[in-house]
Amino acid sequence: MTAETSQTLDRGLRVLKLLADTDHGLTVTELSNRLGVNRTVVYRLLATLEQHALVRRDLGGRARVGLGVLRLGRQVHPLVREAALPALRSLAEDIGATAHLTLVDGAEALAVAVVEPSWTDYHVAYRAGFRHPLDRGAAGRAILSARLSPRDDPGYTLTHGELEAGASGAAAPLLGVTGVEGSVGVVMLTDAVPERVGARVVDAAREVAEALR
Repeated sequence: MTAETSQTLDRGLRVLKLLADTDHGLTVTELSNRLGVNRTVVYRLLATLEQHALVRRDLGGRARVGLGVLRLGRQVHPLVREAALPALRSLAEDIGATAHLTLVDGAEALAVAVVEPSWTDYHVAYRAGFRHPLDRGAAGRAILSARLSPRDDPGYTLTHGELEAGASGAAAPLLGVTGVEGSVGVVMLTDAVPERVGARVVDAAREVAEALR
């Protein structure tokens, strides 16, 4: 540190870097130990960063990078969508269902990229910007499953009728993308998701994760 720099800003940036380097978030105690400051300082830093959506805390109290980090760069979301579109387009055309990339935003799941199939007579209308609770719908539940088993492949999640009557969903979490929690999935008008869809969604999630690394 020099006379021209801000100690508080430096600590805040160090918090963001520490959180960006972990997939599982950090507790106040863990951040306190890594920064070499007391817990009160960490609480103040996190509260300030949360106000700007740069940090969020999950239900277990672990701090994680917030989507406000993405909003700092106006072109980041378009870049994320651009990176995900080839895999989503292939998934939508292959399955014949609406494919989507969903990211965590606070306590909600936010659809940031959506591709509808070109050849079907009908499909579920699903729009970028659509939000829903993390514990409802395949997209959010897939993300939560990755939190419960962060070191293992949690596979895919199936749901029916949780967000729209008559619609079923299948989603798999993004794995290995530092600082990003999300999932890739499809939603279709059917009572049961065909068996091959789950494995295909997992493959698409892997492709998107590789594109985002």
